[in-house]
Amino acid sequence: MSRIFGTAFAAVYPLYVAKVERKGRTNAELDEVILWLTGFDEAALRRHIDQGTSFEQFFADAPMNPNASLITGVVCGVRVEEIEDPLMQQIRYLDKLVDELAKGKALEKVLRKPVGIS
Repeated sequence: MSRIFGTAFAAVYPLYVAKVERKGRTNAELDEVILWLTGFDEAALRRHIDQGTSFEQFFADAPMNPNASLITGVVCGVRVEEIEDPLMQQIRYLDKLVDELAKGKALEKVLRKPVGIS
């Protein structure tokens, strides 16, 4: 089992915030990305952060967006679509979305929305 599975989501969340804000994006945009991926509402996200939920439990509770499989690319030298462990793949999906947001990609593209649909 990877060490990240037992790590509290709340311990990594501020690092995500710092990364996107350093690149001129907002905490609200980050939350929108997380909510899109996980299927949580704002209250559920805050509850997981406040309770110090591990990544394993965080993603176990997440209904996950059916379009998550559209997330492709490389994170830490590994193609996310080729990761075999479902939990590690979900964590890397989130990492990939945070990276895309921080790199200035349009939110519609990060959220895998067709152009013109909100």
